[in-house]
Amino acid sequence: QVQLVESGGGLVQPGGSLRLSCAASGFTFTSAAMSWYRQAPGKERELIAVITSSYSTNYYLDSVKGRFTISRDNAKNTVYLQMNGLKPDDTAVYVCKARISIANAYWGQGTQVTVSS
Repeated sequence: QVQLVESGGGLVQPGGSLRLSCAASGFTFTSAAMSWYRQAPGKERELIAVITSSYSTNYYLDSVKGRFTISRDNAKNTVYLQMNGLKPDDTAVYVCKARISIANAYWGQGTQVTVSS
């Protein structure tokens, strides 16, 4: 079955960095557009970044531009989110999503990122 397993979250001080990973299985990873979302307590889920199956990065949330980078390794069926210059406002559960087709999308369980001194 389809599995998306995020890892790499944790507690980091403001200004620090984290690299999130999302390991995918159960579908043709090379055909999927992959994205990262986040949801903070009491807030709507927001789309952070998207990377297409052809490695094109076609979206970044304005507040993370220049700080976060989405990438993928099709040989490892993994998508990454490199997060630099972290701020307390970046605190959230980060979730990856696989878009297989217009009708099919799958979500991971998420990994907690806490930015605090």
